[in-house]
Amino acid sequence: MVVSPESALKKPDFYQSKKILMTSPILHIGSSVSILNPFEYVQTDRKVYFPNQEALAKGLLAQGGRFFNDYIQAIEERQDITKLLKQAFGSEWWKAKDTQGCPIFPKEAVSQKLTSERITDLRPMIRNGMGQLFIPGSSIKGAIRTAVAYYLLKHADRFQLPASKRVSEIEEKLREKLGKINQHQQKFLDDELFMDSLFSEFHLTYQERNFPGKGPNTDFFRAIKITDSAPLLEGKIKTKKGQEIPVNIPVVAEVVVSSRFSDYLAKYKASIYTEMVRNVQTEFTITLDTEMLSWFTHKQGMKLPFNNLDELLQICQEFTQEQWDYEHDYWQEIKNNPQASGKNLDFNYIREFYEPEKCPYSLRLGWGSGMNGTTIGLCLDDELREDIRDTCGLKAPGFEAPKSRRTVMNTKGEIKFVPGWVKFKNLQD
Repeated sequence: MVVSPESALKKPDFYQSKKILMTSPILHIGSSVSILNPFEYVQTDRKVYFPNQEALAKGLLAQGGRFFNDYIQAIEERQDITKLLKQAFGSEWWKAKDTQGCPIFPKEAVSQKLTSERITDLRPMIRNGMGQLFIPGSSIKGAIRTAVAYYLLKHADRFQLPASKRVSEIEEKLREKLGKINQHQQKFLDDELFMDSLFSEFHLTYQERNFPGKGPNTDFFRAIKITDSAPLLEGKIKTKKGQEIPVNIPVVAEVVVSSRFSDYLAKYKASIYTEMVRNVQTEFTITLDTEMLSWFTHKQGMKLPFNNLDELLQICQEFTQEQWDYEHDYWQEIKNNPQASGKNLDFNYIREFYEPEKCPYSLRLGWGSGMNGTTIGLCLDDELREDIRDTCGLKAPGFEAPKSRRTVMNTKGEIKFVPGWVKFKNLQD
């Protein structure tokens, strides 16, 4: 028996999925270790090496017990191991291998050094179990979740937010609580004030059964799955014109933390040496379970802000545009300072970066995205945002919040890059 195409059963289309190409000028996602010990990396004039600790221990042991003992001492005393490596493996120590032929300094654990300064207190980027740089799906999902929260609060009438969870009420409760809560309570205050209600106060109906409760099980973001990115492997791609462009370049850069004086003259605060990736190009997959999304009904009648992935990505774009506009205006006010504690704070490249009126990026992600990228702060009154910063962070009375910015220097010592801006392109279009 032959079944005609018209009468054949169709598989229910419960899922929407998009394979996304993510690109970024420069990016850093922090790891579980905020700062490396001096023995966990080795620097030369041009590169920074991150040894495979097990291979290094085996290699040193094979060279003689005293080298291994010196290594243990360096760990105990948190010392640099450059001299030890030269003694054990010679002048080209970075080519050394352990007794099984494994490189002590794997290719994926070598970064270009973008600064002539001696690196201290190095902040590493997250790696997967294979030691490869990558972007966790949880980082992408967290940034999208913030965008959705901002969007709901901004369009409260359209989505029928409960009166107690609208911006005016949130601001009033924040003013009441600031200064009266401890540091632990500060960390979870957003959950109490609005995040739990916006995302988790839902009835869940599945197969005609109602499941009450509150928490992860009734969080409508359960319907969204985001994979980790493909590893950020250094390589080259060809443009349509046949030009080769390097991508996923691991670098260690000097990140300048700056703010301003009362007359808007730029003020140097600190330098942070950070492992980052230049010219990011990777892929991840985002999936929406549309059937699961239909199970959620808000207890106070709030409407869901999206029904498909296109709407979700548009929400991200709107939130990103708000951040872009704010940053553009901030940098227009800042005056260059060529004599700022020995640094030339010339932000002309940064102002040029923010010149386009329409934001060319899809989201701001990871380290450096700041208060405006990781909270719904741009929804709040400016003075209240300052009070939150002064109470929960570093005090800066009389200055906008956030006050400081992070920008990245190139090899010439020019302030050239802003971290965290990423573009999404649907590879299935």
